[in-house]
Amino acid sequence: MVDGTETINNMEITVIGLGLVGTVAAANLARAGHNVIGIDVDQGRVDQLKSGVVPFYEPDLEQLVQAGIGAGGIRFQHANAFESPVGGVALITVGTPQAPDGSADLSQVESALSWVKSRGRSCNVVVMKSTVPPGTGQRIADRCLAATGLPYAANPEFLREGKAVSDWQHPDRIIIGANASDDGAVTMVKAMHQGIDAPNMITDITSAEMIKYASNAFLATRVSFINEIALLCDRVGASIHNVSDGLTLDPRTGGKMYAGLGYGGSCFPKDVQALDRIGLDIGVNLELLRAVISVNNRQRLLPLCAVREEFGNLTGVGVAVLGLAFKPGTDDVREAPAEDLINALVADGAIVTAYDPQATDNARKVLPRGVRFAPTAEGATVQAQAVILSTEWEECVEADWCEISKQMSPPRLVFDGRNALDPVHMQSLGFRYVGI
Repeated sequence: MVDGTETINNMEITVIGLGLVGTVAAANLARAGHNVIGIDVDQGRVDQLKSGVVPFYEPDLEQLVQAGIGAGGIRFQHANAFESPVGGVALITVGTPQAPDGSADLSQVESALSWVKSRGRSCNVVVMKSTVPPGTGQRIADRCLAATGLPYAANPEFLREGKAVSDWQHPDRIIIGANASDDGAVTMVKAMHQGIDAPNMITDITSAEMIKYASNAFLATRVSFINEIALLCDRVGASIHNVSDGLTLDPRTGGKMYAGLGYGGSCFPKDVQALDRIGLDIGVNLELLRAVISVNNRQRLLPLCAVREEFGNLTGVGVAVLGLAFKPGTDDVREAPAEDLINALVADGAIVTAYDPQATDNARKVLPRGVRFAPTAEGATVQAQAVILSTEWEECVEADWCEISKQMSPPRLVFDGRNALDPVHMQSLGFRYVGI
């Protein structure tokens, strides 16, 4: 552990990869007074960002990008149009999606490293924010960058979609992994985060990478654990709300846990799967992680089981699905429970109408053609016989459920996939309420 923060003003920082992590990093680094260039291979994305438009939904990010452009602290370029040497910090924030075998696909990381090496004559350090399997960074430092003399540091991100701007500005920790001989790399990464009040943990490169994977795997395990307990509560007649509150009183359990349809998004599914794959590759059988994955896959189809139990044959049954993003505060539908659920409903013959305040455009690309989309939660439920709350958006939870009850058809089944609605109130409105 190293205390204190070095002060280096007006650092030159090149952010390579302008997805959520890269754009959040670029905008916040410009806000901190650094000179930032954002690089991507997607010309359309670069053009949008140049005009101050963020091509995905993340609260407060677009205003931050526009402020950075207005102040002259940030500019965006296509990778092929960038001819100047990369100076200062090369911050890699590209994606590491899941490969068909469950491992992490590092092709974008490899391309980014090649790009930096060809332009990095003035670079002081290569910093990896992308999530890469443990051991990757040390191989990069030893094999890829050794001949160039470029120092390497691992600096994993812990940004939550929907709260990414706040998480960057107010993180609970900053992890920096570097070789013992690379004090300069550590100094540069700490300076990159100057002005942020958070513990700095300095460790070796592989441990830093493992911290990221272990954090996501542990959080995913918590989600699957409380969902298992919720299933047991349902069978024995206990309240999962009371049980979760009781667990919260024990400081060892890590705070409140919420039962629901499971985790999704761009991180937990692929990182848990990748960690399991890493174990298989080195002969370590991670049975608990495999159970976490199994529980999560089962959880997202619980509403389908409830609807089938209620109606039997679903042909022609009207079902409204409220929420398409994997969580509130984002338009990200990757690994969202709603996708698997809607595909199964349509396959069973149900007539599905969906609503989401932000994710509709992304959902259209992955959902079956027959799915209808409504502009409001209330509009999605007209003449529906069942409603499934898949994502606990405020627009869904706080919808006019009295009006929804009047315009639905019997039996007015409501499956609350996030335990976000008041069961007593819903029953008083005439709904047949089912929760997790």
